[in-house]
Amino acid sequence: MSKERFERHKQPWNADEVGQLRTLAAKGQGLKQIAKALGRSEDSTKDFAKKQKIAIAKKR
Repeated sequence: MSKERFERHKQPWNADEVGQLRTLAAKGQGLKQIAKALGRSEDSTKDFAKKQKIAIAKKR
């Protein structure tokens, strides 16, 4: 099984990404969809959202 590559790995978040994160989270998108849309890992997306106090819907 190959490790998934993230284009933005370890890169600082820019204003466009923050805006997109806020928009997708507000629309009720789950972590997996948001991370994929941003080209970020789920862990990175979750950690950043938490720091920015952005709530992400829990999908099960």
